[in-house]
Amino acid sequence: MLPLCLAVVPWGILCGSLAIQNGFSAFETQAMSLLVFAGSAQLVAIELMAGNTPLLTILFTTFIISSRHFLYGLAVRHKVISQPLRWRLPISFVLTDELFAFSHHRKAYKTKARLIYALSAGFSFYIAWNLWTLIGIVAGSVLPDLTNLGLDFAIAATFIALVVPGIKNLASLVTVIVAGISATVLKSTGFELWLVCAALLAMSAGYFTARLTQKKDNPL
Repeated sequence: MLPLCLAVVPWGILCGSLAIQNGFSAFETQAMSLLVFAGSAQLVAIELMAGNTPLLTILFTTFIISSRHFLYGLAVRHKVISQPLRWRLPISFVLTDELFAFSHHRKAYKTKARLIYALSAGFSFYIAWNLWTLIGIVAGSVLPDLTNLGLDFAIAATFIALVVPGIKNLASLVTVIVAGISATVLKSTGFELWLVCAALLAMSAGYFTARLTQKKDNPL
């Protein structure tokens, strides 16, 4: 988890500085990272709010972006369902993309030692994210526009590192390709819900590809 904490340094700094440069106060910016703790949703929400986007669009967009965490919860549910609520609640809070990527071991979350391990990994990322946000707040207050430095590439680089190892079949490959192409095309047109539509198109393409593959393998 620690290498990933370092990998999101530019991402956290961008989030903090972007919020400051778009009129958010230092308290509001830090509170967003403390309470929301969702990098992609935070960045999108900051840009939408700065652009005076209607509230309904902001809520719907961030809801769709964050809805993947519902799937994360379902995926690890069978591993933690026997654990007391005092363990399940903090795990659900720190179950980010990064921690979920490390949650596939068959013994994950099964023992107290593994629960402590998971929480340590998750909260180390939480502390790092808020620290990088704080640095971004300071940088955004004293330095010129940091968005021109290309720090937002850290977002793409982090998710590429997480996604590529998961491409293990045709359905996942189709999902990734459709997501990339549709996101690029829709964003270039200026469509406000480009990210939401790209995600829905990619998931649909992956689903139908998986169904077709299953029918081909099991014609009867």
